[in-house]
Amino acid sequence: MVTVKKFGASWCGPCKALAPVLNELKGQFYGVNFEEIDIDNQKDMAFNAGIYSVPTVIIEKNGKEIHRFVGLSSKMTYVNAINESLK
Repeated sequence: MVTVKKFGASWCGPCKALAPVLNELKGQFYGVNFEEIDIDNQKDMAFNAGIYSVPTVIIEKNGKEIHRFVGLSSKMTYVNAINESLK
């Protein structure tokens, strides 16, 4: 099971810019779970994940972190990481 977790906040401009990219990827990758975690509403989850900057995208496979991207990355970066995770 592959999960893409986006940690962000409502006040974060780059987080808003990342949202349509991840929404597009949701339509491309069936069977991949996408989660959005608001660090202001889910502080414990953000703390436990070691989130110090938003946006942060963590890709997990079977509950284990295999990729972490801090800040905005290109759509292709996420596509390549998800494809690699699915192998």
